[in-house]
Amino acid sequence: MTGPTRQRDERERRQWTGDDRGDGSATKTAEADEETEEDIDPEEFDEEDLVRTADGELMHEPTGLIVEEDHVDRGPEWRAFNHSERQEKSRVGAPVTETMHDKGLTTTIDWKDKDAYGRSLSSEKRSQMHRLRKWQERIRTKDAGERNLQFALSEIDRMASALGVPRSVREVASVIYRRALKEDLIRGRSIEGVATATLYAACRKEGIPRSLEEISEVSRVERKEIGRTYRYVSQELGLEMKPVDPKQYVPRFSSELDLSEEVKSKANEIIETTAEQGLLSGKSPTGFAAAAIYAASLLCNEKKTQREVADVAQVTEVTIRNRYQEQIEAMGIHG
Repeated sequence: MTGPTRQRDERERRQWTGDDRGDGSATKTAEADEETEEDIDPEEFDEEDLVRTADGELMHEPTGLIVEEDHVDRGPEWRAFNHSERQEKSRVGAPVTETMHDKGLTTTIDWKDKDAYGRSLSSEKRSQMHRLRKWQERIRTKDAGERNLQFALSEIDRMASALGVPRSVREVASVIYRRALKEDLIRGRSIEGVATATLYAACRKEGIPRSLEEISEVSRVERKEIGRTYRYVSQELGLEMKPVDPKQYVPRFSSELDLSEEVKSKANEIIETTAEQGLLSGKSPTGFAAAAIYAASLLCNEKKTQREVADVAQVTEVTIRNRYQEQIEAMGIHG
């Protein structure tokens, strides 16, 4: 039972008890409570002392005074105690999403050829539903711009699935592509190239970086074109991109190499120390992270070969050797 509920119950109990005795104490108590409440100015309450109860009332915790009780419940009128109940009782569709050209607001006709009761449709009805589906697909895109958007967003979704990035990255990539389309940045460039560049930008913005090599593996566009298109789009749209932190690659590379937490921690320490000395400037973050992981694996007696680390990071062994030498010298490690 919450504080305000106890306060109201106590007040009602005293009032009813006073009425039963017939001694007028209920009236005196009510008058005393009114005088006390009149002396308190809610505007003088400290915000830290105000708490929201389970009933939605705003209460002043030290005094138990209800400051706000006209709370509007904007939730559904039904109650659910688990996910399955919530799904059964919910009467709304999927949320609006930027990953679909129509934001998921249009209807789709299922291909199962069954009615609401699960019974198969007759041959005449199946033919009718086939024609309806065909026209439904045609009218979903009203012009070339929407067809462009539909194809590009499907490409972004395909590549994001192949890379295993979360849905938030797909949403951000879709928003960036919509902006590029609105600013007419697609003209003279391939749809796949711009879609891939926006996905690369979204990965960097969400702190889940993927190298250009990884992006180009799942794309139908060459690495050079992806980089060129990315620079153009980010400059035209004013995307504020911070340099990629090599430490963001450490967890993924270490997991793929099956290394311990001790190695991850040591690799991060190496990156922090050497970056403070300016060694990171002008260097590839993936190669820098790979060299730190290689050095950490040697220091922690969990040795991995340069070839194994290079394959995971998609850099050359020469890059790892060069960065490794620079890092151990900066750390003061010899031999």
